[in-house]
Amino acid sequence: MDLKAYLGTCGKRIDRALDRFLPRATVKPRTIHEAMRYSLFAGGKRLSPALTLAAAEACGGEAETALPAACAVECIHTYSLIHDDLPCMDDDDLRRGRPTSHKVYGEGIAVLAGDALLTIAFEILAQAKETSRYKMPALIRELATASGSRWLIGGQVADLQGEGKKITGGELKYIHRCKTAALLTASIRLGAMSANVSPAKLQNLTDFGQSLGLAFQVIDDILDVTQTTEKLGKTAGKDVAATKATYPAIFGLERSREEAHRLTVAAHDALEPFGKNGATLRAFADYLLMRDY
Repeated sequence: MDLKAYLGTCGKRIDRALDRFLPRATVKPRTIHEAMRYSLFAGGKRLSPALTLAAAEACGGEAETALPAACAVECIHTYSLIHDDLPCMDDDDLRRGRPTSHKVYGEGIAVLAGDALLTIAFEILAQAKETSRYKMPALIRELATASGSRWLIGGQVADLQGEGKKITGGELKYIHRCKTAALLTASIRLGAMSANVSPAKLQNLTDFGQSLGLAFQVIDDILDVTQTTEKLGKTAGKDVAATKATYPAIFGLERSREEAHRLTVAAHDALEPFGKNGATLRAFADYLLMRDY
């Protein structure tokens, strides 16, 4: 399938929905709504919300029904990037090819813009339709757990505490499972839940998401040391400069590439019960393995 065309279509659809869900930039106080929109519409690839839509379709559902979940996931993802880039965190000046939120609006507004996106994610998700298997509490719990102290935030804590220290491969995988794979897996699960997927197939998609999320981060670590800032749209070599533990730093480039390939194979295996319906999700796995930015 033509995944590039699929991502383009999904991206436009998600952008239109986000534009509807978010307050206009002219709504008082204008600065916070401008800052929220500045980061949210900064030209990201929309991979996580596109996976939400693709998972819904793989389970026989409609992309339209999965849009609130997809938009909620993208708000969480963008909030995490705003906060990650702050001077007290990763201290980065560039994101998605342009100045980070705190460079444009100052640290205080950047923190609040992230807070506002985190909050509005649940306001948006609350507009999703329930199904016979998955009521609103289950949907809210799914996103809250993935973005909370045991997963997304927990991964960032472990990442910060690991800077400048020699950590094990197991500790690195813990960071990546929490910081990257958990939210990506929740994105997929929420799409499947919007289609009232069976518990057995939801577990298959959970396994798929976890493998895909780890593969994504392994490739991200590789790209940080092999690509330019211009190509990535963010500062290349930042992890090395910050003495952060990465897959190439611990395992070397060759073993890191082998691990990304192994995880991609595991992601494909998890989709076996979906047959032809899993074609788009399989294409995502291959795309993430082969991407160069």
